Amino acid sequence: MTNDVKEIFTGVTTPPAPAALAAKVRTLAPSMTRSMQRVAEAVAGDPAGCAALTVTGLAELTGTSEATVVRTARILGYPGYRDLRLALAGLAAQQQSGRAPSVTADIAVDDPIADVVAKLAYDEQQTLADTAAGLDTTQLGAAVTALAAARRIDIYGVGASSLVGMDLAQKLLRIGLIAHAHADPHLAVTNAVQLRTGDVAIAITHSGSTGDVIEPLRTAFEHGATTVAITGRPDGPVSQYADHVLTTSTARESELRPAAMSSRTSQLLVVDCLFIGVAQRTYESAAPALAASYEALAHRHTPRTSR
Repeated sequence: MTNDVKEIFTGVTTPPAPAALAAKVRTLAPSMTRSMQRVAEAVAGDPAGCAALTVTGLAELTGTSEATVVRTARILGYPGYRDLRLALAGLAAQQQSGRAPSVTADIAVDDPIADVVAKLAYDEQQTLADTAAGLDTTQLGAAVTALAAARRIDIYGVGASSLVGMDLAQKLLRIGLIAHAHADPHLAVTNAVQLRTGDVAIAITHSGSTGDVIEPLRTAFEHGATTVAITGRPDGPVSQYADHVLTTSTARESELRPAAMSSRTSQLLVVDCLFIGVAQRTYESAAPALAASYEALAHRHTPRTSR
């Protein structure tokens, strides 16, 4: 993790709520050192047990040092180990009062379809909860402000992320904003060149390192547009060119459920938050535009009478 990213998470004045701890671990663990990952995984896996340990005890349990434990606590958003320990105790109490269902998203080839439904439903719920808990509402609000006043909005994404980009573009178009989603990297760059101050460019990339998405965002950034990154890796290269970073949950990948499926769930939540926020800010013009779009399509949803 870069020093800039560390400052983002260590400069938090109010520690995250206990419910957000597990979400932060899932989001930040991939960018931690291996020793820090052991500490993060331990506290997320057994909050009650770790809450009872001193900093020395947790260091011994994880085979790390006291300094590593403290650094991990700070990266997770807590001023020190004492604050992390209090959060662990709170999380343990929450889990004891209402435990989550004992299912996981580890779907086996021979799982009955009912088990597949239960596992996927639980995983989707967890992904959405993690994203909501870890979403920076200050960054979200700033992105909404920029979108509401934008002359033009370009959205970049490839693969599964391109579907999310198209979803956001069509939502914004229906409330009267000029928005275009670009899945072709060549068209994305050539359009990004045309952006200026007052325009907004949005990059959607779960990994944070997709070159075909980073290049147009960098171009838009260099031409003065306000830039937004929707990513599961806030420390990824895409963030270098983003004025505002919206972090999505980093879900586990499995053989039968690739990361693209889980990441799309969290991305769609962020997209809906952006859309609702913009619709609220522009309600006087958004409401009539949305009503007009419904009216224009109404005849397509009316059953035709046979002759």
